[in-house]
Amino acid sequence: MKSRVNVVKWPFRSPVRQLSTTPWSHQASDGGLEIGTKSVTTSPARGSRARSTHVALDTSLCDVSPSVKSWREVPGPKPLPLLGNTWRFTPYIGGYSVEHIDKVCLSLREQYGDCVKITGLLGRPDMLFVFDASEVERVFRGEDAAPHRPSMPSLNYYKHTLRKDFFGAEENCAGVIAVHGESWAAFRTKVSRVALSAGAAAQYTVPVAQVADAFVERVRDIRNENLETPDDFLNEVHKWSLESLGLIALDTRLGCFEAQEESESMRLIHAVQTFFLSVGELELRAPWWRLYPTTMFKKYCAALDTILSVTLRHVEKALKECELNGGSKSLLQDLVAAAGPRVAAVAALDLFLVGIDTTSNAVASILYQLSLRPAVQDRLYEEINNVLQDKPMKPGDVNHMPYLKACVKEVMRMYPVVIGNGRQLSKDTIICGYQIPKGTQVIFQHYVMGNSDDNFSNARDFRPERWMYRSSTQKHHAFASLPFGYGKRMCLGRRFAELEIHTVICKMVQAFKMEYHHKPMDYHIHPMYTPNGPIRLKLIER
Repeated sequence: MKSRVNVVKWPFRSPVRQLSTTPWSHQASDGGLEIGTKSVTTSPARGSRARSTHVALDTSLCDVSPSVKSWREVPGPKPLPLLGNTWRFTPYIGGYSVEHIDKVCLSLREQYGDCVKITGLLGRPDMLFVFDASEVERVFRGEDAAPHRPSMPSLNYYKHTLRKDFFGAEENCAGVIAVHGESWAAFRTKVSRVALSAGAAAQYTVPVAQVADAFVERVRDIRNENLETPDDFLNEVHKWSLESLGLIALDTRLGCFEAQEESESMRLIHAVQTFFLSVGELELRAPWWRLYPTTMFKKYCAALDTILSVTLRHVEKALKECELNGGSKSLLQDLVAAAGPRVAAVAALDLFLVGIDTTSNAVASILYQLSLRPAVQDRLYEEINNVLQDKPMKPGDVNHMPYLKACVKEVMRMYPVVIGNGRQLSKDTIICGYQIPKGTQVIFQHYVMGNSDDNFSNARDFRPERWMYRSSTQKHHAFASLPFGYGKRMCLGRRFAELEIHTVICKMVQAFKMEYHHKPMDYHIHPMYTPNGPIRLKLIER
């Protein structure tokens, strides 16, 4: 495959782009209790609760009620002539920060309410931020067969223009990331039959546990004299995530913990790191790469070329093993057998692009939050020991660890690695009583909703038990926290991500008592929602 990027002709085009809310797309929570009642066309008053609308409602504007307000009436910050609202994100001047969009969204809701319009952003479509969980549910339940999710424009250009010769060579084979409509639906159907099957993730329990054991040994070795993890601990978690996902997506151990500088594994590690370092700048800043090939965009494309070439090599290996063995024994081999080598390669690429950074940042955040809560760790340790009893982990063990699962859900509610989910409306839609035009980018702000007392009782309290025991007196809105998305656009790799996260947290709690003795860390967007600073955990042997 050609890896040269500078041979591409760059047509001049107006910088129109979309805000990516993607990467890890996440789950519909396990049901929930909603208190109160809800009008279809109006947003509830602050502090009141809205009932979950379990009947799919038609939100299109066939017959617009006179009570429905126009798009122009949606509240939000007013754009300035020529400057629009872009100036608000200018450092030291505007007051809005991309890195702290969580605080920006809290401020927007406080100032304007549950539905906020932001227009006049350079290179971006009009956006609508929604902070009402019941409206989110209504939109999701009324979706058509192929919902359009805002995608990464830079990845869209890579797949559909720069490398069209590969991704367009076979019909409906461009993947699920930065793909929409019938092509997306056809590809997802091919992959979901394998990836979402009941035993797809369970078969990896033992090898994923072995990777987690290797990670425990790695962090044991890199602790300093104070038994603390180094400043670049997050990078070690990235290596664990890459090793785990390589096992699942490429059917091989990459050797990330001991990789040599010139090895294929290290080339892949560097490529993945380059991709994630670049994507935040390319997706969240002004899209100058649309006008000319910036240095960062060249590095970004070269990194994607490397990931794709390594993926293809392992797919070819899996194809040969299928032919020799007369059957399939892994996810990759199952995909090759069911949908062909090109589909398997693209699916593996998409897993790498959205599965590594999200999973590793989730694990780092969970470990940090647990290190602040010794009592939670003690209860976890007791549960884990009662289940495992000093035996190797086997399929089904995590199902007997409800408190472990609840702790993960609670961290993801309060500190979701992807703080918002999104849709680009395919039809005119009524949201919060306003007529929202087709093509508007709607951002469902789960960070704000997940931390709101409107949706969860005592939302700022860390209470994993809320996920274990439901009561009619406790607020718990199923659509306020969706770490894996919902419906047809729900994350295809959810089962695998949950297996990886639960397993490594289980192993870390089993091995160490974790403490944190430094200044409390705030969270920021980078490009995931993650602790802002070195994660220096003190790991004391159990």
